[in-house]
Amino acid sequence: MKDRILEFDYVIVGAGSAGCAIANRLSASGKYTVALLEAGGRDSNPWIHIPVGYFKTMDNPKTDWRYKADSDPGLNGRSIPWPRGRVLGGSSSINGLLYVRGQAQDYDQWAQQGNQGWDWDQVLPYFKKAETWLGDDAGEERGTEGPLKVSPTRLKRDVVDKWIDAAEAAGYKKNPDYNDGDQEGVGYFQLTMANGRRCSSAVAYLKPARGRHNLSIITHAQAKRLILNGKQAVGVVADIKGAHTEIAARREVILSAGAIGSPQILMLSGIGDADGIKTHGITMAHELKGVGRNLQDHLQARPVFKTDLSTINVEVSNFFKQGMIALEYALKRSGPMAMAASLGTGFLKTEPHMDVPDIQFHIQPFSATHPADGPHKFSAFTASVLQLRPESTGHLALKSANWWDHPAIHPNYLATQTDQRTIVRGIQVARRIAEFSPLKEHILEEFAPGRDVAYDDYDGTLEWARNTAVTIYHPTGTCKMGQDDMSVVDARLRVRGITGLRVADCSIMPTIVSGNTNAPAIMIGEKVSDMILEDAIA
Repeated sequence: MKDRILEFDYVIVGAGSAGCAIANRLSASGKYTVALLEAGGRDSNPWIHIPVGYFKTMDNPKTDWRYKADSDPGLNGRSIPWPRGRVLGGSSSINGLLYVRGQAQDYDQWAQQGNQGWDWDQVLPYFKKAETWLGDDAGEERGTEGPLKVSPTRLKRDVVDKWIDAAEAAGYKKNPDYNDGDQEGVGYFQLTMANGRRCSSAVAYLKPARGRHNLSIITHAQAKRLILNGKQAVGVVADIKGAHTEIAARREVILSAGAIGSPQILMLSGIGDADGIKTHGITMAHELKGVGRNLQDHLQARPVFKTDLSTINVEVSNFFKQGMIALEYALKRSGPMAMAASLGTGFLKTEPHMDVPDIQFHIQPFSATHPADGPHKFSAFTASVLQLRPESTGHLALKSANWWDHPAIHPNYLATQTDQRTIVRGIQVARRIAEFSPLKEHILEEFAPGRDVAYDDYDGTLEWARNTAVTIYHPTGTCKMGQDDMSVVDARLRVRGITGLRVADCSIMPTIVSGNTNAPAIMIGEKVSDMILEDAIA
């Protein structure tokens, strides 16, 4: 195909959780032309919009990058999949629909590290701006006029109710709204869902903006590298449906390609650690040693309990039952097909003296050894538990100078004693809650870790976690915001040493937030949009 050149005021790379928000806000006034580049296609796959559809969109090359982490010592050498969205909406189109802002202390810590304007009091307005809360009680912490629809869980399950009650009996409090800045307690998840349909960032932000003459949404547009004029970013080189295309940015380029894609594009453009870049014959443009470093993720251990209560495992056990479930969804937008990846949650402390919770639960009324293989043949639920603030950090590295080669992903899980101790204690909390009424009467057997691993067997429990734990899909931190030598962007998300270039996605997090990352990514997009517009008229 013939090469071509395009030109816009702003070029956004990546139509994910943050990128869609930025595209909407920058184009809203009509003053500026905006291009939004997405490597994947449009979000036309019907499974994207059905809540339970993540079973069909993860590991699907049309919607998922299908990254895979390298062999990791902390997981006894295992290499595990790292799904990331490759479609309009990014990971918000294939995730579990769980809406979690994080703890107020997460953002206060960012500000204490020198990132002015990122404390809880100053990010809360952007969470509210993004949100329309569909629950009955819209307190002052909730938004009521934003594009992102957030709802309480419509689907309740007996096994999840009993888990919540058992957790309360074990001494943990109930929390009706963990998104008000105080997460501690147990309850049901809040969801990016409206009327039984997924509300991705593409649905929330792009659907109402599609008719704007100044917004160009370009799919199947794989960014190869930045176009630099000295120390200034002036555009992007992309492959658009097989055509080599140069896309000029009169004002700014904003990388919103995620915690894997954004640092990879920087490194392919010669921005990063010289040792890792020159190895592949790439010309150095600007040294920033922190690009691709500080990689953080949440690792989940997955205790499973057999139960005499009804769970998804047995409810989808034959074609007739599956047909009835499909009919219920078609007629009422309810039932198991309207279920998010998890229903119940808990933000708990492994030690009572702690100021804030250090573990999170995802309670799922189903179980599977490998989700792609389908649920177990017996009725069971999963009490997935993760450490909220891991100390261990990993890194990304280029494998080649070719944009189509995925980078090497080194998570470095469970590399510190704190992380090891916390995952073991989290598993112990899961087992302890299962010993309380009204749940214990309905547990037939602990399937995993199982009777071969005793409750107080620290080494055995840790070994089980190393052999079975998997990501819960929250990569962050690889273009961190800050003021030290390893920081990649400043507090206005401008790349240090390069003008006309920002990064705005979960890669800018100096430390991972205490919970799921979709809501914070959208907040980042909202906040940087104001910064960009302010700087445009300064």
